[in-house]
Order: sequence, then structure tokens, then C-alpha cells
Amino acid sequence: MSTVKPAENIEADPRVKAVFDDIRAVRKSDFINNMWHYLAFDPALLERTWAEVKAVMATPSTLDPLVKEMLYIAVSVTNGCSYCVHSHTAAAKAKGMTEAQYGELLAIVSLAGKTNQLATALQLPVDSVFDAERAKP
Repeated sequence: MSTVKPAENIEADPRVKAVFDDIRAVRKSDFINNMWHYLAFDPALLERTWAEVKAVMATPSTLDPLVKEMLYIAVSVTNGCSYCVHSHTAAAKAKGMTEAQYGELLAIVSLAGKTNQLATALQLPVDSVFDAERAKP
């Protein structure tokens, strides 16, 4: 259940329409997912969020688009965001993620969760060789 209700004629706002048109162009699809429909209750928030998503996820960079989606899945699992797990898993599959890759990703996520909890519980000191300020150049 949402905390806001999307407008009935959502694209009547020219700012919202401009963002939605850009999403369609960048993704080469007419589909606008719920994240954007619900964020449109605040056009400024919608614009800022889309600009950042577009810059990080849709702009070519040193990371492959599939790797970006898989990282997004991992963080979404850790943060417990069901919506993002579903949407970014679908995006990763559309970018070619195989079942084997998905299985390996989940194995890494679950292992990291376990070892993170152990390190936190034990309050382990950071090894000096891992400290960028102390490491030798």
C-alpha cells in the first residue's frame, strides 16, 4: 500500500511529461514503471531522481550495464526493497543475466551478509593494510 496516490492525468504536468518522455527515449520503451508514477507527486523530486538514475545507470561508464544492475540487486536485497529487487532483476535478465549468474550473485549476497554480521558482532579491527590512509603507495 502506497503512502501517496498518483495523479489520474499524470502527464498533464509539463515537468512530469518531460521526465516521462525522457525515460521512454532512454529506455527505448513506452513503459513507465510505478517508481516514476508515484514519484511524480513531487515533480522536482521526480526530476532529480531520474537525473541521477540516468547519470549512474544509463550513461556508459567503466562498469558494464549488467554489472550495474547486479550491484543494484545486491544493494536492494540488503536494504530489503522488494520493489527494487524485482525491477532490477528483470532489468538484469533483459541485459542477459543468466540463471547461473543470478545464483552466484545470490550466493555472494548471502555470504557477504553473513560475514558482515560476524565482523560487526566481533567488532573486528580493520587490518592496517586495508586502511587507505596507512597503506604504502
